[in-house]
Amino acid sequence: MRHVPKAVATLLAVIVLLLSLGHSAYAAKLTPERDYKIPSWDMRWGAVNEDGSLDEVKDSSKIWMHIEDDTQLLRQPGNIGSAWIRIKLPSLNDETPAVLFENIYGRHITLYKDGTNFYESYRGYNYENNRILIPLKPEDSGKTLYIWTESSKNRLGIIGNVMTGDYRDLLGTLVRMDVLDIVLGSTFIFIALVLLICSFFLFRPSMAMWLSLSAIVLSIGLMIVTYSPFLYTFYRSYGKLYLQLFDVALFILLPSLAYFFEQNINSIILIRKFRKFLTAYSLFCFTMMIVNLGAQERLNDIYYFFSVVILGILLVALMILLVFASVRMALKGDHEAIILSTGFAFFAVISIGELSWFFILDGHYNMFLWKWGVFGFVLALIAILGRRLAEKHKQVVRYSRELEMFNNELQRSEKMEIISDLAASVAHEVRNPLQVTRGFLQLMSKQEDGKNKDYLHIALEELDRASAIITDFLTFAKPEFDQTKTLTILDEFKHIEGIISPMANLQGGKISLDIPQEIKVRGNSSKFKQAFINIIKNSIEALRDQGHIHVWAYVDNGEAVIHIRDNGEGMDAQTLSRLGEPYFSNKTKGTGLGMMVTFRIIETMNGKITFTSAKGVGTEATIRFPVAG
Repeated sequence: MRHVPKAVATLLAVIVLLLSLGHSAYAAKLTPERDYKIPSWDMRWGAVNEDGSLDEVKDSSKIWMHIEDDTQLLRQPGNIGSAWIRIKLPSLNDETPAVLFENIYGRHITLYKDGTNFYESYRGYNYENNRILIPLKPEDSGKTLYIWTESSKNRLGIIGNVMTGDYRDLLGTLVRMDVLDIVLGSTFIFIALVLLICSFFLFRPSMAMWLSLSAIVLSIGLMIVTYSPFLYTFYRSYGKLYLQLFDVALFILLPSLAYFFEQNINSIILIRKFRKFLTAYSLFCFTMMIVNLGAQERLNDIYYFFSVVILGILLVALMILLVFASVRMALKGDHEAIILSTGFAFFAVISIGELSWFFILDGHYNMFLWKWGVFGFVLALIAILGRRLAEKHKQVVRYSRELEMFNNELQRSEKMEIISDLAASVAHEVRNPLQVTRGFLQLMSKQEDGKNKDYLHIALEELDRASAIITDFLTFAKPEFDQTKTLTILDEFKHIEGIISPMANLQGGKISLDIPQEIKVRGNSSKFKQAFINIIKNSIEALRDQGHIHVWAYVDNGEAVIHIRDNGEGMDAQTLSRLGEPYFSNKTKGTGLGMMVTFRIIETMNGKITFTSAKGVGTEATIRFPVAG
């Protein structure tokens, strides 16, 4: 780390210092106003063979250093593993005074007062950040405390505040220092468990991503909880277990993080290869941990090198790779990638800065900002999850509407099939007797000159109407066309206009055509006319004074699109939804068969028809056919 350029080191220091302003302000709020902060103390390095005996402070050959900067540990000499700290207590005016050391680094710590050892702490594991609250007496005012601390990690001394005040107030301060870490970490663990339970109810492709996400959140929660001094201060007997949980969480985090990004950002194959390597390396570190525990931790230095130094470098490399990948996807306009890259960049910049600064200072830095980066990253993940849930909800609503539409179409198809079968079986049997009856009535009408002739004329008209209905039934039952040819839409509509214009004129309306000559479709001319005569006839019957029916057509994406719009009475939504149903009509003598046949003819020509209408405004029919050729 000595070869790191000074400019890079300075930049990282500036980043960490700027980010730590919020933490410092928060820590300042934890200090009650009536507590007294001891501004400075003295420190000297211990000898190689010192064992923490108070007689060692009488050695006049040792030089004491005056310490006023409580934000950074001194670099200790390479062959020194202990140090002495000398602190003069201020005036103690509280009924139950105490002194609180925010951070004392050391594995073995002993405090002396009045030449007597009155506090001693030894940790048989490698977590050496100690928060110590010591009760005092009012008569201890002005006395000098001697603190001996020993470490194998090259981290000795005091960082942070040394405060005196009432014991109960300082106890509350001690709890508040780290309770936020416990709450934050526990929240992440709870969220991970919820995600884990929910993942078992998902399909296999989604399950893999949710499992990786729950592993990420779970490992982050465990790391926040087990890295916090809270557990080591109040439940110190389980300290070795906390460290093992922290290492296991870190081993899980790296491959899970890579796998999650691999599933969501699949544009870089390097992520997949790096994830496989991280999985293998995490398994190797986990095996090293088991071997080290089995060897009574005699392999601590080797294990520390692989699980902290190398793993930390791999974590920085992974962060850089994932930031690059997510930013690359975000630049392509992927909204989820934008959210993910923003949250992860916030997490990665803080983590890379703190890890780099930790290695630059040879471990003489207490990392605390990374958990806020984690908080921002998890918020981004939750935002993505919420976005996906919202999208799934929209899909469910859309699928529900489509299902309702398909269900209605299925019911309509079933009705059409029943009517088709009925029409095919009945129409031929009924038509023959009707034709015979009509023939005899015509003969009778020629011989009748009296009043009965009018009755015979009415009977013939009703027989013709019955025959037309039977024809509609037959058209519906067997809409296949015996002869199909290429139809020029303009020519067909000119013929339709000639047939239907007199009826429009009687209603006080007019018909206008705006159809290009070149639009052509395949079909049967008579059936084509029959379908559109039915549509236009309905429009005519709905016209009011100065009514107008406008017919226009154009080609769109290989389809001939025909619009028929009138300014008649219009229909409400309920009536519009039932168009084409058999026996449904809003006319007095209507049977509903005309529109039913129209729908069937258009369907047989591979066309589609839709209606839009508003009451009092008019109705517009839109028909699409494949263009001929």
